[in-house]
Amino acid sequence: MKTKFAILGAGKLGQIVARAWKAGKMPDYELVGIFSRTADSVLKLAEEVGVEGTTEVEQLLSWQPQIVAEAASVEAVRTYAILLLEAGIDLATLAIGAFADDDFYKQVQKTARQHGRKVYIASGAIGGFDVMRTAGLMSPIEASITSQTGPQYLRSTPVYREEMADSKTTLTAFEGNAKEAIALLPRRVNVAVATSLATNGPEQTRVKIESTPGFIGDTHTIRVEGEEIKAEIAIYSRTSAIAGYSLVALLNNLASPIQFQ
Repeated sequence: MKTKFAILGAGKLGQIVARAWKAGKMPDYELVGIFSRTADSVLKLAEEVGVEGTTEVEQLLSWQPQIVAEAASVEAVRTYAILLLEAGIDLATLAIGAFADDDFYKQVQKTARQHGRKVYIASGAIGGFDVMRTAGLMSPIEASITSQTGPQYLRSTPVYREEMADSKTTLTAFEGNAKEAIALLPRRVNVAVATSLATNGPEQTRVKIESTPGFIGDTHTIRVEGEEIKAEIAIYSRTSAIAGYSLVALLNNLASPIQFQ
């Protein structure tokens, strides 16, 4: 029997998940519908893949999905995570930045336990969660992530400076911890929050964001170091597509009789 799932979000990432299902890349799942607060986008995507679409959360709940794949935003996770868990629905999420708020993180954790549900965190634009968590069990570790991107991707953020566009060298746009990073850049540092939750927590994980003129895409370099292990994980992605496909991969892994952890 196939697992019933719904998609939260009808933007680029939600489209990737819906189209992957339509293309037969999620054979163990039945897509029961797509939910988004943006009517035009959700109805268009739902029609494209042949399922229902809605802007009403009550209708989403009426579909009775077993799991919701969130591909929307930090705000969406903050708004709907507790509601979904209380309704007996598991959550697979990309917008891990929501969990930089420790109080919210603990509330979600408590609710999931109370209702016997699970929250699954997709790897998004990075990987290596297994190495990071294993290293943290072996001994105290230091963890950091450095993200390199082009100034054009930072232009509408609080860390952008006009000199970035004219510079011929790499400039530091931000340096601090993951909690500070998510407060400034809630839509760009899910990778930093994911790293912090897999290692030392948002306040103890160092984050550096670099602006390099002419650079296309993003490179994220994670460093973890303890007494017995030293690891460096570097991932370059030209577009955000890897994040959407990481959610597809997560769902497929959950449904598989043989799982990669």
